[in-house]
Amino acid sequence: MGARSVWYAVRIYLLEELRLLVEVRVQSLWVDGNTNTPVVMLKELSGERVLPIWIGPGEASAIAAELAAMEFARPLTHDLLCAVMKQLGGSLQKVVINRVEDSTYYAELLVLKNGELISLDARPSDSIAIALRSDTQIFAHEGLLAMAGDLNAGEFESTGKDTSTSSSFMGPDELEEHLRALNPEDFGRFTP
Repeated sequence: MGARSVWYAVRIYLLEELRLLVEVRVQSLWVDGNTNTPVVMLKELSGERVLPIWIGPGEASAIAAELAAMEFARPLTHDLLCAVMKQLGGSLQKVVINRVEDSTYYAELLVLKNGELISLDARPSDSIAIALRSDTQIFAHEGLLAMAGDLNAGEFESTGKDTSTSSSFMGPDELEEHLRALNPEDFGRFTP
């Protein structure tokens, strides 16, 4: 197979992969009352499906701080990573939440540097915090949204887990205070 044929095959593969990606946005951040674990809720832009991802308290705090447009005197870890990426000549093109294995979600940061697209393995929570800081699009693999089943934004509203109706939903300041008050033993392992 010649170089041109290989390039064509790779291009077809990438186009197919792009069709399997769905752009999402952060819909809400809340704490699961059963596990005391923060959950970031992603919602597809062109539909009603949602993807809940249970995350750590530090990442939840970083996401909440960015959603609330809080400013800090010194750069936080995710701010630092954005600055390092920029200073080294890279730019974040997109974040892709691409799979789940044993109840653990995986993501990748796609960084463009010197005309080369570099894929970096990352946790979804860190990826989301970085994407929010750099105003970068977030995508989820179609299969993950399909796996979330019949969940959609409307159903979360009716179950009391949406930002507008939840007793378990907390605004950024409330969430940050709640996360500070938690002890390590308050966290259990999430199993769907």
